[in-house]
Parts: sequence; C-alpha cells; structure tokens
Amino acid sequence: MGLSVLKFGGTSVANPDLILAVAQRIADVRSRGNRVVVVVSAMGHTTDELVRLGDAVSSSPPRREVDMLLSSGEQVSIALLAMALNQLGVPAISHTGAQAGIRTTDSHTRARIQSIDTARILRELDAGQAVIVAGFQGVTEDGQITTLGRGGSDTTAVAVAAALAADSCEIFTDVDGVYTADPRLVPEARKLDRISYDEMLELAVLGAGVMHSRAVQFGQRYRVPIHVRHSRKSDPGTLITEENPEMENASVVGCALKENLGRVSLRDLPNKPGVDAAVFVALAQADINVDDIIQNEASNHGMNMSFTVEHRDLADIKPAMERVLAELGRGELSIDVGLSRVSAVGLGMRSHTGVAAKMFSALADAGINIFNITTSEIKISCIINRSEGEKAIKAVHAAFGLSGDQQPAVDTLTPMNAARRSTANAAN
Repeated sequence: MGLSVLKFGGTSVANPDLILAVAQRIADVRSRGNRVVVVVSAMGHTTDELVRLGDAVSSSPPRREVDMLLSSGEQVSIALLAMALNQLGVPAISHTGAQAGIRTTDSHTRARIQSIDTARILRELDAGQAVIVAGFQGVTEDGQITTLGRGGSDTTAVAVAAALAADSCEIFTDVDGVYTADPRLVPEARKLDRISYDEMLELAVLGAGVMHSRAVQFGQRYRVPIHVRHSRKSDPGTLITEENPEMENASVVGCALKENLGRVSLRDLPNKPGVDAAVFVALAQADINVDDIIQNEASNHGMNMSFTVEHRDLADIKPAMERVLAELGRGELSIDVGLSRVSAVGLGMRSHTGVAAKMFSALADAGINIFNITTSEIKISCIINRSEGEKAIKAVHAAFGLSGDQQPAVDTLTPMNAARRSTANAAN
C-alpha cells in the first residue's frame, strides 16, 4: 500500500461543511488503497482570534503561554476531522504534535523540528487508521508545548512525509498552485506546472505566501516531492521537485513581493575584528532573521552597517542592538519602516545575461527608486518604498514576460555558459 501525507490549511477546514468535504476527499484517497496521514491547521482565522484573546488580557504575554493558547486551535480541527471521517466509515484517530512524536527546540512561538518519532503513527496506520496530526506544533524534550511560527503546518506535513518516507506530500490550500506572482497583485500571473526546490525556496523566503521556506527545505533535504493543490478542485496543481536542465530555459520563473520590512542602521561602529560577530550573535540569540546586509567603511576608525528585518521583529531588535552598542562603547542606532522588497527568481540566471539590467530598467521606467540591492545565483532583490510595491512587482513581472498569454523571456546565453550547459545536457 502507498502512503500519502495530506495537509489542509485553515481555509480548507474553516467550517463544518468544509471539514466534511475534506473528509470525503481523504476517504477517496483511502479508497484507492493508500494509507493516509493528514496534517491539519486550525479552523479559518482561529489562530488570529486566539492572538487577539491573549492581547486582550496581557500586553506582553509570556511566550510559553502564547504557545499553550495557540496550540489549542489545531486540537479542535483534528478532533472534528477525525469525527467526520469516522462518520463516513473511515477509521481515524487524531494526534496532537506531542502525541505524534514531533520533538522541537525550546524556542517558544518560533520552535524548529528536531526529530519525529514515527512509532505511534506507524502503529495506528498498521491498525488500519487514518492518522490526523495537528500541524504547527510540537513538544520539547522536557514536555513543553511549542509552536513553529508562520507556515508551521506546511513544515509539519513535509517533515512527517520525510520521516515516514511517504510516497507523496500534498499541500491542499485555497489556491490552484504556485503562480509566477501573487495573482491578487498581478491578475495576469500564470500557474506553474513545476518548479525546482531552489526556486520555490527563494520565492518563499522573498514573500511568496504559498509555501513556507522551512517546508521547502525539508522537501529538498529529504527529496520529498511536494504537490501544491486546491482543496476543492481536482487539478494537479504545481509540483515542487528537483531541477532538470529544461528549467534553465527561462531566465526568470517568478516574482515576489515582501511588505512590511524595516531597515536597521548602525553607524560609527568600531572598525575592528569581532564587531560583526557581536551584532549578529545578539540577533541570533533573539531568534531574528536578517537580510540585505550592507557594510561599508566610514573612516579609518569607524564603519556603518544596515540590514532589513520584518516589522514584527523590530520590537526585539531595538533592545538587543542597544545592548551591543553599550558593550562596544560607541555607535548610533536608527530604524526605518515602510519598506518592501521586490524580487525576481529563476535558475536561468546562472546562464543568461542581462537579467539585472532588465529588472533595474523596468523599475526605472516605472519611476521606482531602489534603496538596496541583493543578489544570489538565482535571485535579484531590490528594497523599495512600501507604497510602490504593487507597481514594482507588476513592472518586473511584465518585463520578463511571465503573464498567462506570454512566453517567458529567454535572454542571451554567454558563450562560456552556453558551452557548459550544452555539455551538461549531453551528459544527461
């Protein structure tokens, strides 16, 4: 028998009728002879409502208690789904993250999965049960309940699929698959049939909301193919998988916009070894991810540094950076808000020229000023004013011909890369 891991997001189980529809879909998968593990999010906007409840009684709730509160949302949805399946004649049992053997770090509200003991899940599968697992949560070695942060249910699903060596991991959501851009911002965006792990990982980090980066990382690390599909349609959706040579035909496969960024600037820091380490060790200890790091020498004895973070991290950054400046004995801190990042991603950037020129020209033609630029082998990102974000992503999307009625732009190969790619294709 095959083993399928299915994940249903909050909008897919937002009310009893939708839960019954999801149960029927699971029953159909079972009827084809597959064993099934289902990972479920909290119903609808339950998590947001729980956050509001916490805020109503405390202006600064302890993170441990936040996890205790938020983890209750999934417990409701897994129990209801198990009930619905049993009503359809499908034996099913629900498990919290702890009961499913999901062990995490002790970083409350931002925990990471360390291991999964699959023994209990396998016993239930061998007994003929469909196993319903709470996404977004786990438990530490000493029994403390934790949550995994944004996108935690996707991460749970792919990690469980990897631990069980499942045949497939299907992420059911309220969109048809992965698009060349967010169709709410760019209506002419088209759905991709297939995308590489590397491209999806970049898009996820850069703001594409379909998949979370940690889920894609698990898939890539353990070679778990991930299908992103609509929960109420039979379309195949988008397959996230390993790259193949044809994926480099287009220079750019998709664009992303990440809003609500802040820029942290540290000026007049001592220009000596250890300063960078002091800054970023403090950020790591505060569990804060940074991006778009820029550093320059201001004088023989001083330097400046800036980086971007999400708005939600700014409250934690200020005290952390003030402590670092006090330890260093000098420096100034300033924080700018109201920024966004527009990005273009594609494996073809490795072998095509003119990609950066085309992107910067598109933004210039739209009258958009660029503050910072960062690049990797397969992405280009620009920091811009938040107010110009939607205009920027539309301009970049159009420049690379990514619309549904267009063919993706194919730029000129450099002679060296053309030869290299020809050799690689012949070897394959």
